[in-house]
Amino acid sequence: MDVILEVCVDTSAGLDEAVAGGADRIELCAALALGGLTPSAGFMAEAARCGLPVMAMIRLRAGDFVFSEVELVQMEKDIAAARTAGLAGVVLGASLPDGRLDLPALRRLRAAAGEMDCTLHRTFDLVPDQAEALEQALHLRFSRILTSGGERTAEAGAERIAALLAQAKGRISIMPGSGITAANAPRFLAMGATELHASCSVPAPATGRAVDLGFAPAAGKRTDAAAVKALRQALR
Repeated sequence: MDVILEVCVDTSAGLDEAVAGGADRIELCAALALGGLTPSAGFMAEAARCGLPVMAMIRLRAGDFVFSEVELVQMEKDIAAARTAGLAGVVLGASLPDGRLDLPALRRLRAAAGEMDCTLHRTFDLVPDQAEALEQALHLRFSRILTSGGERTAEAGAERIAALLAQAKGRISIMPGSGITAANAPRFLAMGATELHASCSVPAPATGRAVDLGFAPAAGKRTDAAAVKALRQALR
């Protein structure tokens, strides 16, 4: 079975690099340095023309995944914007204060997405019982779960990811993400993963007045076509 490489991007240049490097699918975001936020309507419209399936992150702010009624209404509108742009799907998540999945909120967001492809994002890594949350995601008709196994990186959570893959038994895709590279990708393929998620980024330090005035970080990153290509080759 072919392995799907999903590359997350937050700029037009990054989108071009991901496509040029051989990505199979795009996760479209703003502010990857904050874990990924909802991209603008303009960026969604641009990405819809890239020739690959595009999944829009639906996360309107940094921080936790406990959302208010006002925020849920905004997220429903962002899902509608992704549909209007012609994107393949959306990336969703919502938590209760104790870390469990917020099932009423997720049912609502999932209903707003309708027949669009849906990924449950790394809110999953906050749940106290991942085995239970996997079955809940399956019941909510998510296509896949993006996870680092509850750890900061997928490598650190590899043992848990292996257990999730065994539990899923192909009923829902378990997509390892966070720190996936050409060097460690074979480890997850050996577990049976059929989709991998990566930023394929390289350092992009910045200088100048934009940094001095706080408009840009001094230690940034950018998507790199060569890194995408190397990871793509490792998956073959």
